[in-house]
Amino acid sequence: MEGLRELYQEVILDHSKKPRNFREIENARHQAKGHNPLCGDKVTVFITVEDGKIQDLGFQGAGCAISTASASMMTESLKGKTLEDVEVLFGQFHGLVTGKLEAGGGTEGLGKLTVFAGIQEFPIRVKCATLAWHTLRAALDRTDEAVSTE
Repeated sequence: MEGLRELYQEVILDHSKKPRNFREIENARHQAKGHNPLCGDKVTVFITVEDGKIQDLGFQGAGCAISTASASMMTESLKGKTLEDVEVLFGQFHGLVTGKLEAGGGTEGLGKLTVFAGIQEFPIRVKCATLAWHTLRAALDRTDEAVSTE
């Protein structure tokens, strides 16, 4: 089990040091800002949707390793997904990091995102892991207010 935990840490560190899709998308029709005042994480999510599918997804901001890695992996996981798929994955990811779902028990579609399963052991870090996801939902809903985890 220790080897698996180390692998998960390596994946999170890799995505935090070299985040994927860390960029603004010009002319993105959907975007929102999010902030975790407790940790200081800030993120802006940019989304392009066509025909009910996410065509492009990017983010910018500054945050802890967990927040940045979660945003990076979220963008990789959701490109090309339908808006319905996004809602399902949001629910699975949120359930995983809050401890409401066990890895493998209703989280099959998460793929590499299951590396965040251990976050449930650190409740204060759940907000770090979910900030980008809540901001994504606000962007899709075209919410004008910044998302806050408080």
